[in-house]
Amino acid sequence: MNKKTIIGIVIFAVLIGLIVLYKVAGNAINHIMGGDLTTIYVATGGGKEDFLKDKEVLEILRKEYKLDVVFDTWSNSKTVSSPLIRETIGLGNQDIINRMENGETFTINSEGVTKYDALFTSDIRYYEYYKQKPIENEAERYTVLGGGLTLNTPIVFYSWDKIVDALIANGIAQEQDGIYYVTDMDRLVDIILNGKKWSELGVTDDIYGNVSISSIDPVKSSPGATYYGLLLAILSHGEVTEENVIANMPKLKDLYIKSGNMKFTPADLFQEYLRAGMGTQKIIVDYEKSIIDFSNSNEKGFEQVKDRIRILYPKPTSWNNHCYMYFTEAGEILYKAFEENEKIQQIAWEKYGFRTGITGGKYDVSKIGVAVPQEITSTVPGLKMAEYNALIDGLK
Repeated sequence: MNKKTIIGIVIFAVLIGLIVLYKVAGNAINHIMGGDLTTIYVATGGGKEDFLKDKEVLEILRKEYKLDVVFDTWSNSKTVSSPLIRETIGLGNQDIINRMENGETFTINSEGVTKYDALFTSDIRYYEYYKQKPIENEAERYTVLGGGLTLNTPIVFYSWDKIVDALIANGIAQEQDGIYYVTDMDRLVDIILNGKKWSELGVTDDIYGNVSISSIDPVKSSPGATYYGLLLAILSHGEVTEENVIANMPKLKDLYIKSGNMKFTPADLFQEYLRAGMGTQKIIVDYEKSIIDFSNSNEKGFEQVKDRIRILYPKPTSWNNHCYMYFTEAGEILYKAFEENEKIQQIAWEKYGFRTGITGGKYDVSKIGVAVPQEITSTVPGLKMAEYNALIDGLK
């Protein structure tokens, strides 16, 4: 073997070695940088967008679970009335989107559509309803492999120091260990229905008008419907049935009328409460998570109002449950991440106000800078779909 041949063999061997080294190093870099991620799509109800976009949460999902999660916004009702494919909301396969716009019909089993791995509803009734067989004019559904309650937050009232002082003086509310509760919801509802004025409760300082609680429109919004489900439970003494919906509809309609302007979204109503103050928004209905989210996202604004605002916990209250169901193995991995990862749960609570347990959860309420109870024990169940439909039809 001559010298040139030996040199050629050595050069060839070096090149092969470099190629192998490059591939090994490249794979390692891809692994570290997330090159082996699995992309999954989750149809997502509203109310948790900021949490699901949180950079730290997404980084945990990438690094620890190798998931690149795309959360698409869906309304609860559309998830059962329309095919749960990305093309339904104008995403995914552009050819199919064009054909759908031209009237062609597609289902979750049509060739070429972009399917979802999971559904993350913002209301437990749609979570339970999706698992049932579709009725006439409803879309075909995926087979649900599993899932459950993932995030929740209770209904609360937001008010002001002088308003709450008057409620306490009239035996409607109480303070317990720095937490404020509406302990006589029946009386508060009666006061609203009977058209009592704030002045009759001893509220002074130029606070005019009848006692009322501002809410989101239950006909158009899930948060509003959750609150009216609570009102129905109170009027029905806990016995929520379709028959009791009909029996209590006159009072519910009266409360609906007395709620005033319902043009706000949940976020807008909370901002209106903070901006307009006690003179305009005496009491509003919202979720506990709103004040925690606000205290983190606007520290300066929170400092300006924290001594005057009051969070009132109705006894009983009702949960807003965000429930997750999965259709694929990749979707199951994400479910386990929400269920098991304590860091994700900590972020959900401390930054966005989502409780991750039924009444307590693996978190310390003292860390968030807002006086809230560790546990929520006095609750009523949410509406089932039949009761919800009867309620909305009656209010319309």
